[in-house]
Amino acid sequence: MELFSSEETLLKDSAAGFMSENAPVQALRDLRDQKEALGFNQELHKTLAEMGWFGMLLPEEAGGYDFGHRAAGLVAEEMGRNLTASPFLSTAVLSAIALRQAGGEHLSEWGPKIAAGEAVMALAIDEGAKHNPSRIKATAEPDGNGFILNARKRAVFDGYNADRLIVAAKSGDETCLFLVDPSAAEVDVERNAMLDSRNAANIQITNLHLDGKDLLCPLDKGTEVLEATLRSGRAISASEQLGVAREVAERTTAYLNERKQFGVPIGMFQALQHRMADLYCQIEETASLISAALRSIDTTSDSAEELTRAAKAKVAKVSRLATEEAVQMHGGIGMTDEVDVGLFMKRDRVLTEMLGDSAHHIDFLLKRRGL
Repeated sequence: MELFSSEETLLKDSAAGFMSENAPVQALRDLRDQKEALGFNQELHKTLAEMGWFGMLLPEEAGGYDFGHRAAGLVAEEMGRNLTASPFLSTAVLSAIALRQAGGEHLSEWGPKIAAGEAVMALAIDEGAKHNPSRIKATAEPDGNGFILNARKRAVFDGYNADRLIVAAKSGDETCLFLVDPSAAEVDVERNAMLDSRNAANIQITNLHLDGKDLLCPLDKGTEVLEATLRSGRAISASEQLGVAREVAERTTAYLNERKQFGVPIGMFQALQHRMADLYCQIEETASLISAALRSIDTTSDSAEELTRAAKAKVAKVSRLATEEAVQMHGGIGMTDEVDVGLFMKRDRVLTEMLGDSAHHIDFLLKRRGL
């Protein structure tokens, strides 16, 4: 079991208490039933920013707090436990890291806005049914001192009504990132709610003229910035998915100790005990891997790429097992909307697909080893 510093323990306890009281699963149900277009509560977003959580990965000179990825992972895990609907991953992680890596005027302008909860930004990268940043087809053709951008992006989470989009495209052989105003006439944003009722968008960009200043970073730095951004996103999304697995496993254990059959709690049956013990061990192994991935980024370790991919692949398998075991052990009621198990399962499936599923990352790791 991981040992936390006093600061990390304080942060974890603070996040757990705040989320359970102010952003519990019921809050997600309310957003879903109200068909809230944004998929999150704007007042909650502002409060999370006031607590410093949206500036965790931003440098102090850009209005942030530079808490690091391990700290951000602790917050994300509690969000997973409570199914807290927030643009944390899209804005405070992916967009913040892209801006931080790029530096310059964009970081100075948008960093403080993100940290203060005054802006929502989204990374527009995926173009097909599966995450695959090596096959970007969006193009940025040179045009004088600028570019003509054409792109079709799918499943841009928190992309609906975002203040800015960070769009990945190809300019010749170079991968480049652009800061795009989604209100431009050449940009069509179609809301497309995900399985878990969260905000997502399909985005079509047609012949959008961008100045050189709209380029997030120099062309020869685009790949480096994008890779760093995706590493951070994988590690933090894995932390949230770990929270989903932990919470649903604990709820299932509680149910096994309450539900009686033949006059005794079904948790007394050895077969169910073995299954839950196995799940607990797998969750703890996954937690250790995710912790190593987060700390590898904070220490700029050469192993960060492989660790974040391994963590993302591992947690997808374990969280799926946790949600499926929860449904089976709850019995028929586990398939109804009356209990929260189904909501956790839906979030789990969405998180699995975000930034690549197990197969995507395992394939990368095997190829890197020449297999």
